[in-house]
Amino acid sequence: MGSSEHSAGEHYTMAGLAEIVKQEIAWYASSGSNLKSYLLTDETAQIYGVTVIDYPVRRHPAGVAVLARVSGDHVIIEEDRTDKPLVDRLVAAGIPREKIILAYANEPLPDLA
Repeated sequence: MGSSEHSAGEHYTMAGLAEIVKQEIAWYASSGSNLKSYLLTDETAQIYGVTVIDYPVRRHPAGVAVLARVSGDHVIIEEDRTDKPLVDRLVAAGIPREKIILAYANEPLPDLA
């Protein structure tokens, strides 16, 4: 079963959940004609993101396109400035919506202590 073929009720290990998040975030790291994007990962902290810069001429500071982290059995999306929301990709990959927190939209964080 590929990582985008999980059933919605499947239980994930933290490492498996992190791998799905990383794979789905990597999808956003494609460069266009006037910009370059880079996948940023911190495997230890399970934080994954994509930063974007103007290219070849810099007119604006680099910016975060999408940023998410895994905490326990939840995915916390800290930022999503895309026109194809990460939450939709994660749900399509089998992560239950109730396990995804849209921090950028002020959804409350669960007690993850």
